Amino acid sequence: MSDTMTAPATAPLRTRRPTLAEQSTELRLAVMRVARRLRQERADTDISATQLAALGWIASEGPITLGRIAELERVTPPSMNRTVNRLVDAGYVTREGSPDDGRKVLLRTTEAGAAIVRETRRRRDAWIAKRFSALSPDERETLAKATTILGRLADQ
Repeated sequence: MSDTMTAPATAPLRTRRPTLAEQSTELRLAVMRVARRLRQERADTDISATQLAALGWIASEGPITLGRIAELERVTPPSMNRTVNRLVDAGYVTREGSPDDGRKVLLRTTEAGAAIVRETRRRRDAWIAKRFSALSPDERETLAKATTILGRLADQ
């Protein structure tokens, strides 16, 4: 075999930069895997991810109207009403009249509902913290920057 047919061992490797579509796919897959793994870290496995998301909004923003939670979760009010009904039936949320407007119904977490949110958040934060601790300072800094960017993407 002649030297013209084989590349020298010292030749630089040429790596192709991924396309925007390939980068998008890789990001989507990574975010979905992390989200799926985080969803497993919850205090009550009897409620759905949708119910837990609504419960989290009620705990953070409450007292809050059903329409506002539907808006935050980007679902229809009838769909959110079914979700909230299940939370009320489970004893995690209460409905009460608004002191300002008797036509409005406000949602508030019960102590049991607030405890589920606190414990779920604690577990999820612990899962992430454990993985962060294994990263180099440069990797943690990169993720901190990516977190800001991902937040902007999510808000668009």
